[in-house]
Amino acid sequence: MKISAKTKFCIVVGDPIDHSLSPAIHNAAYKSLGIDDQFVYLGTNVKVENIEAVVKAMRNMKNFCGLACTMPHKIEVIKHLDEIDEIAKKIGAVNTVVNNNGVLKGYNTDWLGIVTPLEQIIKLKNKKVAVLGAGGAARAVVYGMILKGAKPTIFNRTVEKAQELGKEFACNGVGLDDVEGIKDFDIIINSTAVGMHPLENKTPIPTRFINESQVVFDIVYIPYETKLLREAKKKGAKTIHGIEMLLYQGTAQFELFTNHKAPVKVMRKILNKNFKL
Repeated sequence: MKISAKTKFCIVVGDPIDHSLSPAIHNAAYKSLGIDDQFVYLGTNVKVENIEAVVKAMRNMKNFCGLACTMPHKIEVIKHLDEIDEIAKKIGAVNTVVNNNGVLKGYNTDWLGIVTPLEQIIKLKNKKVAVLGAGGAARAVVYGMILKGAKPTIFNRTVEKAQELGKEFACNGVGLDDVEGIKDFDIIINSTAVGMHPLENKTPIPTRFINESQVVFDIVYIPYETKLLREAKKKGAKTIHGIEMLLYQGTAQFELFTNHKAPVKVMRKILNKNFKL
């Protein structure tokens, strides 16, 4: 073990967090680059009402160099930071915090986790995109789609939240009562927690509206193949698994935390091994 009192540490926080694979992929990346004496990556469960205390601790601990935020902290953490990157400001959510000698700056790499795998299989310009959900992750999805020239519509159980988010990004926001219209979209992206424990047997929309001409992306990565993706595959749609978002938001985060180029192949290998792919 190469950890010493000089080792910097990064922590991913969420509620829940036990399922997170971020520590595994980041620590493997440190080892592959020979910097595992310089960095270690951990995870811990934090209630949303306690995120201020975590940020305060980070500001006062020199070696606490990076904080990764997952649900439900991506919006709440913003009010406790010193600076916000311009992209994160536009998105309105932060998933990455970097400690620069006690000055804490927030970033968002989630949008890269969405855009990068999509662009590997489809051109986004002018594509109609159905975004399911209106939380912190949805904000990153909508930002990425608009940046790439796509045309997102937000579908959410609470129509008021969908409309509020739509107003922010100058796009449509509707309730799930209008979900039948999804059959006319090119891309469907689930940014909700539906499909994750304890909702493994649920889908965020009725899958009868999915067809073979669509791309369906589920940001949930445990289980590897959600019910939404299984049903979409049966319909002949192209599917993208949540580990793709985890990978590419993680590689961008890795580079912010360490100033080293992320070893993408190493990080993907860890994910594949975990899911026995």
